[in-house]
Amino acid sequence: MGSLSAAAAFTGPALPGTAPLTWGQRAYWLSAQRRGSSATLISMRRVMAMPRRAPSDVDSVLRAIGKLIERHSSLRTLIDFPRGRQEVVARGEQPVLVVPAELSDLDGTATAARLSEALAEQPFDHATELPQRVALVLTGERVVRQIVIVFSHTTVDFQATELVLRDLRLLLLRGAVPTPTGPQSADVGLAEQEEQSRRRGRRAVSYWVEGFRRLPVDTLPPVGPAEHPRWRRCVLVSSAADTALRLIARRHRVTSSTVLLSAVAGVLATWSGTDTCGIHTMVNNRALDRYQEAIAKINQLALVVVDLSGKPNFAEALPDVWHAAIAAYRHAYYDPAQMAAAFAEAGMPYATGVSPHCYFNDIRLVPTDTDLFGHDTTERAVREAMRHSTFTVGQGLEQFTWRLRIEVIDAPGGIGFALTGDTCHLPPPRAEQFLRAVEGLLVEAAFRAVPWPWAHA
Repeated sequence: MGSLSAAAAFTGPALPGTAPLTWGQRAYWLSAQRRGSSATLISMRRVMAMPRRAPSDVDSVLRAIGKLIERHSSLRTLIDFPRGRQEVVARGEQPVLVVPAELSDLDGTATAARLSEALAEQPFDHATELPQRVALVLTGERVVRQIVIVFSHTTVDFQATELVLRDLRLLLLRGAVPTPTGPQSADVGLAEQEEQSRRRGRRAVSYWVEGFRRLPVDTLPPVGPAEHPRWRRCVLVSSAADTALRLIARRHRVTSSTVLLSAVAGVLATWSGTDTCGIHTMVNNRALDRYQEAIAKINQLALVVVDLSGKPNFAEALPDVWHAAIAAYRHAYYDPAQMAAAFAEAGMPYATGVSPHCYFNDIRLVPTDTDLFGHDTTERAVREAMRHSTFTVGQGLEQFTWRLRIEVIDAPGGIGFALTGDTCHLPPPRAEQFLRAVEGLLVEAAFRAVPWPWAHA
């Protein structure tokens, strides 16, 4: 049996009809234009196993998906980026691909993984296509085992996808969700035109302009000609860094993300020959009361200005880095058009100005800051574990926004550092040196005071 095309019908209120794009959507559009062919990487891929007690026939699942789209107008929103508008569709059908799993794929997980990749291959046509693609994986006699959804990042962010999947599980199990919906994409677009939001945005713009004036124009000088493809993604997986990170966080009563941000900043500053560095990170903006349950793209970039001019030891710097991060989080909600205008007035580049600086993103699903259960915390064991760290060179890209992006990811038996670097500045061997410098710094700081400079240039 081959794949079949089905549809989930939906009918819902069209209000508020059309609305301006959210600030997060405007930032997405700017980023997608810079990324070019790598825009598909902005898709968010999710695979959900069918709840065991839910009806698993195709028709029941299609009804639940239709109700989900009726409930969340963000999932039935079309976007006209050139005009800066989004429109809620009142009724229609969500195309759904129905695919039988191979006989050897008993629970359909392997088939679902392949489908999520295939559905994300082509960029979304946001003006005519709903902002998600859906597939059902069947086993046996048309029994749904896995639901695959590829979300466009235009109308949802990471937290929104989790809220949407929570609602889908309830619809599959109970046929309804008892709680009211949070603000939707069009609601957020309208709210951002209110004076309260615009005041907050202006404060963020001022913070960014003042922060950028303190940063070096360039970081990480070139070390050779660019390779092809120009950007490469490299991953270091380290159980030693994982244990050391938890030890430091517990001893100094800070979050593990603060420890990681400090370590990356210390190595970056040393390698760049500067004592003040700019690190960008993504902020979900869910601390704003009205947006805790929002189904919208409200995450935006923050600018963390890390000032190490006092040449502190590593432990002494942790509170200062934490305060710098908090200041950045408070100023991560803004209109990108106002930001661009302010940077132009100040004579600084905006769209390309972020590129030389580091993008840091801790995307671990369950960061356990101080849990050391099962970890051998002796110095000898942690240093021995460094010998078993693995470094791999992965995919390449011809276009990318950042000279250096570091993502902290979950990894079996440890923590993963995924570095996507411009090979003109960070070819894979040098990328490995950078990541091992971060790992070494964490291990050293777990057992003794580390004076400035924390890493070798």
